[in-house]
Amino acid sequence: MRKTLLTYLATAAALLVLDALWLGIIAQPLYQRSIGHLMAEQPRWAAAAVFYGIYPLGLMRFALLPHRQDSAMGPTLSAAGLFGFFAYATYDLSNLATLRDWPVGVSLIDIAWGSVVSMASAAAGKLVLDRVSAAR
Repeated sequence: MRKTLLTYLATAAALLVLDALWLGIIAQPLYQRSIGHLMAEQPRWAAAAVFYGIYPLGLMRFALLPHRQDSAMGPTLSAAGLFGFFAYATYDLSNLATLRDWPVGVSLIDIAWGSVVSMASAAAGKLVLDRVSAAR
């Protein structure tokens, strides 16, 4: 149980930090320019908290835990990248299909980001998982 909790916390922390940098600094001008007219004045913190609580659970279930016995990072990263691709593609392509002014470029960048941030977050979780497993 401790191993799973520590892995989850590492995965969630990496996701939160990386996404905060992405949304708050790196991609903020792009989003403001491209979809600023659709953005809320303030984030809906409760919805954000639910996302940042749930998404790492998905990474755990579909990328980390299935490869917990594998010492190589590759299978975990591949699974995490695909998980991110499909999750972010669902969001972005749904927006592209239903929102009048949703830009294709934002979708492509966001889907790529979903893959990258998922791999990086899973890598953090995998490092902790491997270290905690080796300590036993």
